[in-house]
Amino acid sequence: MATGIPKTRWGSEESEFATKSASGNAPEVSLSYAGKRPENDILASDRAKLIELWRHLSTPLGGGSQLYFGDNLPVLGRLLQDPSVRGQVRLIYIDPPYATQSVFQSRSQADAYRDLLSGAHYIEFMRERLVLLRELLADDGSIYVHLDENMAFYIKAIMDEVFGRANYRNWITRKKCNPKNYTRKTYGNVADFILFYTKSDRYTWNRPYDDWTSERAEKEYQYTEERTGRRYKKVPLHAPGVRNGETGKPWRGVNPPPGKHWQFTPKTLDEMDVRGEIYWSSNDNPRRKIYLDESQGVPVQDIWLEFRDAHNQNIEITGYPTEKNPDLLARIIGASSNPGDLVLDCFSGSGTTLAVAAQLNRRWLGIDNSPEAISATLRRFAKGLERMGDFVSLRKPPSNGDPGETLPLFSDNQIADTGAQCSSERNPVIDFALFATQPYAGELDAVLTQWLSWI
Repeated sequence: MATGIPKTRWGSEESEFATKSASGNAPEVSLSYAGKRPENDILASDRAKLIELWRHLSTPLGGGSQLYFGDNLPVLGRLLQDPSVRGQVRLIYIDPPYATQSVFQSRSQADAYRDLLSGAHYIEFMRERLVLLRELLADDGSIYVHLDENMAFYIKAIMDEVFGRANYRNWITRKKCNPKNYTRKTYGNVADFILFYTKSDRYTWNRPYDDWTSERAEKEYQYTEERTGRRYKKVPLHAPGVRNGETGKPWRGVNPPPGKHWQFTPKTLDEMDVRGEIYWSSNDNPRRKIYLDESQGVPVQDIWLEFRDAHNQNIEITGYPTEKNPDLLARIIGASSNPGDLVLDCFSGSGTTLAVAAQLNRRWLGIDNSPEAISATLRRFAKGLERMGDFVSLRKPPSNGDPGETLPLFSDNQIADTGAQCSSERNPVIDFALFATQPYAGELDAVLTQWLSWI
């Protein structure tokens, strides 16, 4: 692994570019393309006119959870006018189209959503929404944008522009599926990516941890303290960089290594030594003891292997295309928000973000322009999830004039098996309001009739 100390000089030659970079005057990098609108024009875009289709009696007129059917750009513009939303959203997660030039269908072969934009059109489509999302985000808020290799690098540059390079936190790599047996000459494509940015350097952060396994704990915490039986590991007591204060002074007659300083003041080091928290080697080299029983777990890194999309028939899903793993959303929501916070997903699809947010006692805002998506979301809210195998088998057509229990997620000549096992870990989600943008042509009327029969 390469290491180094940042410098503005290369050898004895001073670089003009490095000098400008160090002084903070380096030119910003931005994407230039046809059709790029000024931010002021985006912020002044048309606001959606809304019609309320349904509201639970306990849902307040302002500040409650809300689901919107319509184009998310004018809806986001409308939300900018709401003081209970603008600057109040703690967390945004979006899983937008990936510029795949595809039309995605539900298992009934009904069109769920279209992903047909590409190139500059796609980049500006995303940029306009990111500008509005930035205004909705709280000062201590975070945004996660889920993409694949098609456009992730372009949108990274756009997010640097919109949110500032200093507010970039992580490029997270997620393993999305099992290994593939490609016949073409390339490596198997099993990953997609999540860009993590914040509104400022003061943001909500609940560090996630994985549990220790016995094997991993024994490998990392190799030593056992004789008098207590506690497992521990040894780590250096120094850190990179020269300090002129207390941490740069000698301790026990020993200076910190060249170019480094003690991690603690000599007084604190003395106290640690009295408590037995410092290990002395045979040549009197001090190291700090870190105990296993004081560890919260293994801090999560930026490669996530455990959140694959549905990959066997026992996994519970809605059946909506591109549906994401709920545990993935649970990690993100838990890390970057607290109970009672407001979470937003303006490409909400089958409602995974919204359902998990509700489970974790967050308020939520969801937007989608697909009737199939709203149908899948409402069914999920009322019925939970079903094993993927329940969606695979074809159903018998309705008989004796009984249309069965159905939503647009299922085709006209199929019905959902009402005896299928739905997930039991979710309580019904009913405390929200449902809106549609005008003009509204009744696209959700049948869905609402079914919803009312369920609740």
